[in-house]
Amino acid sequence: MIAFTKTMKVAYFDCPTGVSGDMCLGALIDAGVPIEYLTQHLDRLGINQEYELSSKQMIHNGQQATKAIVTLVNQPDHTHSHDHTHSRTLPEIEKMILGATLPDRAEKWSLEVFRNLAIAEGAVHGIPAEQVFFHEVGAVDAIVDIVGTCLGMDWLKIEHFYCSALPTGGGTIWAAHGRLPVPVPAVLKLFEKANVPVFYNRIDRELVTPTGAAIVTTLAHHFGHPPEMIIQKIALGAGTQELTIPNILRLWIGESYGTHTHAKSAIQPHSHAHSHSHSHSDHSHEEEHHHEAEHLETVAHLETQIDDLSPQTIAYTTEKLLNHGALDVFTTAIGMKKSRPATLISVICKPEELDRLEQILFEETTTIGIRRSLQERSVLTRRFETIQIQGHPVKLKVAERNGKVYNIQPEYEDCATIARHTDRPLKEIQRQAIRQYLLVK
Repeated sequence: MIAFTKTMKVAYFDCPTGVSGDMCLGALIDAGVPIEYLTQHLDRLGINQEYELSSKQMIHNGQQATKAIVTLVNQPDHTHSHDHTHSRTLPEIEKMILGATLPDRAEKWSLEVFRNLAIAEGAVHGIPAEQVFFHEVGAVDAIVDIVGTCLGMDWLKIEHFYCSALPTGGGTIWAAHGRLPVPVPAVLKLFEKANVPVFYNRIDRELVTPTGAAIVTTLAHHFGHPPEMIIQKIALGAGTQELTIPNILRLWIGESYGTHTHAKSAIQPHSHAHSHSHSHSDHSHEEEHHHEAEHLETVAHLETQIDDLSPQTIAYTTEKLLNHGALDVFTTAIGMKKSRPATLISVICKPEELDRLEQILFEETTTIGIRRSLQERSVLTRRFETIQIQGHPVKLKVAERNGKVYNIQPEYEDCATIARHTDRPLKEIQRQAIRQYLLVK
């Protein structure tokens, strides 16, 4: 399924010795993400008194890489150890993330990583995701690893992720539930869900941690060989263990040209046969078709009608779908057989989010069937600009095509904050924001 037809910033997780949260974070620091930027946003989680984030250069088998270090304050010998007694539930972690006012993509990715990990742990232990107690993963250092990685990827403006096949490792480790075989059950469940290709590299250690598995299986759209790309930076994140080969995560960062396919979607759009020969007239329209394709994207559409669910549950489900990646969710009042009033729930999302959002609909509603389809939509290019009104920042979403601006929308929360502080009408603040932006431009 073709999802992109233009240049994108991409990242490829090259994991010859596996992946962990601190290896991801170390690679991002090595790529140039400032530690000050990470701590500035991480502190909004309410954990600024509990940790210190630093880095150092390590040598593994003669190769230098960056090691991310999370030191827990007043808790000696707990730097990235796996014996923390503090635990958190998924709702607690989600509340921390949602209350931290992180950049939009970093917030979305962080929520998805923890949600996927909770689903995997819950499946292993036979309990709902919301009842999972994160022991190792719920500790402050792992929260820093996951949220910090998502912040770093957003800072680098990565749009699309790929990952190599992952090594299984071997042996056993001690965990919160006793001694477990490697890969641990949650990692295997994440491998299974994402259809991850694996291999054995004859190193019998824990090479892929639950945190690392959750990060790459959430972010990566394809597992296997590297994509076609122009490499701009190779960032190296050091692991803790000394292994027979360099224990280093290699993060390839660059630009990818042409089309990109999603490997996660379970459905395909209708296709048409194309001849391998092209007439002269085909080439004469090639540029025109290219520009048209740049403004088209493929989206998935889910819909189901329900006549036996409370309005409160529908509202909760709508909010949850939006928090977990839906581009839009809307409801329509309909009539069903025997004149029963009902609600049609419609969800628009990226194709790679389809399975995850469909699962939420099955979990949270009484539906027993969901229709799914793929559609093309024409979109305007969107970018964000920030202006100042009376010392307060206001973010504006600017929608344009071929240099022509079609819409300018101020961020509601920013304008509402100013309206409350100044006791001025909200719509007046919104108009002022647009006028001020146009004057600057």
